[in-house]
Amino acid sequence: MTGYGKAETLLENGKLIVEIRSLNGKNADIGIKSQLIPREKEMEVRQYIAGELTRGNIDLFVNWEQNAKAAARTLNRELFSEYMRQISAAAAQAGAEKETATAPEMIAAIIKIPEVLEQPRQELTGEQWDIFFATIRQAVANLDSFRSREGETLYSDVTKRVRYIESFVDEVEKYEQQRIASIRGRILSKLEEMKVETDENRLEQEIILYIEKLDINEEKVRLRQHCKYFMETINGEAHPGKKLGFIAQEMGREINTMGSKANHAEIQKLVVKMKDELEKIKEQSLNIL
Repeated sequence: MTGYGKAETLLENGKLIVEIRSLNGKNADIGIKSQLIPREKEMEVRQYIAGELTRGNIDLFVNWEQNAKAAARTLNRELFSEYMRQISAAAAQAGAEKETATAPEMIAAIIKIPEVLEQPRQELTGEQWDIFFATIRQAVANLDSFRSREGETLYSDVTKRVRYIESFVDEVEKYEQQRIASIRGRILSKLEEMKVETDENRLEQEIILYIEKLDINEEKVRLRQHCKYFMETINGEAHPGKKLGFIAQEMGREINTMGSKANHAEIQKLVVKMKDELEKIKEQSLNIL
C-alpha cells in the first residue's frame, strides 16, 4: 500500500512537478498539498486518485518552477511614483538635498517594497488543465507501478511464511504419540508418588478422557484450512488485504489453542515458531491492498 510516484511536464513558461505518496490506511484518505489545483477541480482529482489507488493515506504535491521569461516581473509605475513623491517630500522637509531622494540606493530600496514589482497572474486555461491532469495521471501510474513491484516482494514473503506454518503443523504430528505417552507417564508417576490405590479400568478411562481434552487434531485441521484459504484469497482476489487480516486472526486463534493444549516442550517450540511467522504475516498484510 505504500508507494511513491513522480511526474514532470515541461511547458513554455516553466516546469510542472507532481509528486504523490501513499502510506497504509483502511480507506482512501487523500490530501492535496497545493494551491495550484483550482478548487472546482479538486473533487475530480480526488475521485480519480481514489478510483486508481483504492486505499491508503495519500498525499498529492504539485509544484511549479517558472523559467526566466515567465519569472520576469513588471514595474507598477503608479505605485513607484507615489513612493518617490512621498520620499522626495519627506527629504525636502528634512532639509536634505534633492538628489538624495533619487539616489540609486533609494530607488533600489523602493523596488524591494511589496507590490512595486508585480508578478502577472495567469489563469489556467482548459488546455493547460488537460496537461496538468495528464501529469497527475502519470504520477499516479508511477505510484501504482511502485506498489506493484512492492507487492511482488510482499507476495513472496507472505506466502513463504504461510508455507512455514504448514510445515510446522506437519512437524507437530511427529510428536503426537510421544506427547500422549508423556502425559500418561506423568499421571501414573504422580499417582505412584501419592501411593494411591486405583481401579485400573477406571484409571484408564479417566486418562483417555483427559488426553481427549488435550487433543489438538481439530486445531491442526482448522489451521491447515485457514492456510489454504489464505493462499486462495491472495491468489484469487484483486484487493485481498482486509480479508487476509481476518484470516490471519483466525490462524492465530488455532495456534494459541494448540499451544495451550500442547503439554509438550517440542510442540511448544513449534507453536512459538508459528506465532513468530504469523506476526510477520500480519505486519505485511497491512501493506496489501
